[in-house]
Amino acid sequence: MKVRPAALIVREGAVLTMRYRYGSEYVHVLPGGNPDPGESMSDALCRELAEELGIDVVVGNMVLAGEVLRFREREDTLHCVFRTDIGSSDPVLDPANTSAEAIEWISSGNLGDINLYPNFALPLIGNIIAGEFRYTGPLSQPYVGD
Repeated sequence: MKVRPAALIVREGAVLTMRYRYGSEYVHVLPGGNPDPGESMSDALCRELAEELGIDVVVGNMVLAGEVLRFREREDTLHCVFRTDIGSSDPVLDPANTSAEAIEWISSGNLGDINLYPNFALPLIGNIIAGEFRYTGPLSQPYVGD
């Protein structure tokens, strides 16, 4: 199982996501990425957000963790979501470092209307924004492409 740290960045009631296209589907992903060997999750998160979005971040506490089990693809992943502060920075995609098509701020009330990866349920994200930590166990994740 690999581990993927991700950032929960909230500004004015909206959550920062990166939009990808997998076939005919759009998938919104919490920013983050895979640690390099010997790299901590918080260091990996800082590096990934600097590379992909051009921002410096302050990584806070882990607020959410859940597993996406894709045994057949050998891609089981533990997603660890950290509250992350970007201050007044404005993220900008760097196409040289990501295949994401766009950055989208999604109102926390509309998270249930998008294909979110990892698929943390809307009420869960709302509770997290309010300050509650949760470990979800395995997540029901819709197919997200090849």
